[in-house]
Amino acid sequence: MLSRHHQPIAAIATAPGRGAVGIVRVSGKGLGPLVQALCGRELRPREASYLPFKDARGAPIDHGLALFFPGPHSYTGEDVLELQAHGGPVVLQLLLARCLEAAQAPGEGGQALLPALRLAQPGEFTERAFLNDKIDLAQAEAIADLIDASTEAAARSASRSLSGAFSEEIHGLRDALVHLRMLVEATLDFPEEEIDFLQKADAAGQLTRLHAQLAQVLERAHQGALLREGIKVVIAGQPNAGKSSLLNALAGAELAIVTPIAGTTRDKVQQTIQIEGVPLHVIDTAGLRESSDEVERIGIARAWDEIAAADAVLFLHDLTRHDEADYQAGDAAIAASLAQTLPAQVPVIHVWNKTDQAAAQDPGLALSARTGEGLDALRRRLLEVAGWQSAPEGLYLARARHVEALQAVSAHLQEAETQLQARAAHLDLLAEELRLAQISLNSITGEFSSDDLLGVIFSSFCIGK
Repeated sequence: MLSRHHQPIAAIATAPGRGAVGIVRVSGKGLGPLVQALCGRELRPREASYLPFKDARGAPIDHGLALFFPGPHSYTGEDVLELQAHGGPVVLQLLLARCLEAAQAPGEGGQALLPALRLAQPGEFTERAFLNDKIDLAQAEAIADLIDASTEAAARSASRSLSGAFSEEIHGLRDALVHLRMLVEATLDFPEEEIDFLQKADAAGQLTRLHAQLAQVLERAHQGALLREGIKVVIAGQPNAGKSSLLNALAGAELAIVTPIAGTTRDKVQQTIQIEGVPLHVIDTAGLRESSDEVERIGIARAWDEIAAADAVLFLHDLTRHDEADYQAGDAAIAASLAQTLPAQVPVIHVWNKTDQAAAQDPGLALSARTGEGLDALRRRLLEVAGWQSAPEGLYLARARHVEALQAVSAHLQEAETQLQARAAHLDLLAEELRLAQISLNSITGEFSSDDLLGVIFSSFCIGK
């Protein structure tokens, strides 16, 4: 893995398709000869130069801007060359091919200019920025999150993470943890000293304050993860309860077919909506009932598959049939199946639909998917079960792995507190818990990360970034 990081790389850095401008990017050490070959002259650092991009025979491929960023003052920390041309896919492919061709051309002494130049892998430019200490791992992930942001709130939070807001929080926790480790290990190294380092330095108080600070960071990280990931909400219920109408009402568009005929929905229909910037992936499913229709049975089986993977379930009831014995039996059967299918932590929200048609009202969450009455209350309830609070000032985007790492830190600190409070404290165990807590913290910013983790993270990036 490390050997390939020494090879220069090239790629088209703009999205596939037609556009006004397209960019071909090259990164590596010692790009000066390649710049001369491609541009016909040296380029002044960080200054745009308008010139023709010529092929090997000297015929112009296009005219555009060339920018050269000598390392380490570049995105990747290496020399970076960017060729900005017209954004046609054929033009960009010709420019990329010309870069690879020019790298193999003989230079002084008959040797190729850059014989190892190759096409970049997904995320490899950003991976090099991380490896060359231009950004940490949390900031690298924020770049991908900023590109993929589906809401304004997510984009702003990703930008804060990219600027280092989240990393600063982690570094603050780490510094406090390192200081505490120093005290504990000093006590281990000098057990004969009469001075109790831990008691004099208020180690217990430091640990308590550290744990409280961690809890605040963990809460903000959880909120940030919600902005990024959202939650999966499945609408379930008997046929004709109004599930498709509810999806359409929440989405504000006619996505699902709505008819009075029971069993109209045969397969799932999914739409991502946002409430206060939080993405909710809402899925309409086939009505749940016993059926002899083979196609409908397949749709019902798929509905249960979606329910089993849900973060929350909207169990939709029909108020106009609320007093019918057969309907009550059907709802009871679905409720029993939900209890068997879902983990205990997955909430089931009972929603009563068709308030505009029914005289009697259920005391629970009632609405009309047709008129929109009660939808705001449902949206608030969805945010509540998601664990969303009003977005605090300066919220940063986080990932599920960040939350898991912080939860691991919390568990280690909890065990450390237990050891410190014991009458016969085992300081070696206390020191080990603090060490493990620091490892979990370091994994967030990449100061301790396996190659496998890096591979998973950067492979999700687009090529050219």
